[in-house]
Amino acid sequence: MSDVVQGGPPGWPRGVPPPGAPGWEQAATQWLLDQCPADFRAYDAWRRHPVALAWVATWHVDAQLNAMRESYRRIRVDLADELPPRAVPQVMEHLSVEGLRLRATAHAVRLVHEAMRGKTFVPRL
Repeated sequence: MSDVVQGGPPGWPRGVPPPGAPGWEQAATQWLLDQCPADFRAYDAWRRHPVALAWVATWHVDAQLNAMRESYRRIRVDLADELPPRAVPQVMEHLSVEGLRLRATAHAVRLVHEAMRGKTFVPRL
């Protein structure tokens, strides 16, 4: 059984305690670093200023999501002559799945950013 408190608003990242729980901000910072390029771990400012990390992670994940969407739109035009016919639908399926994952991640990053900026989430009945 995990010692990590679960909770938070719908879409809150798994493994990150809800806002206000002990250690939530440190866990959220680690999770945010996981959403960014590995080289981000070399910069100590992200750990000292997690709200800045959340802000830049929002931009980074949104850019990835936009890249998936644009790739999905363009694959038939850009790669149809370079891939076997069966490959295009398979690649499109992978792009679609990755797009859904990134959309959920973008939502979670926004929630973490809002929490770091002091937003209080009220449970709905």
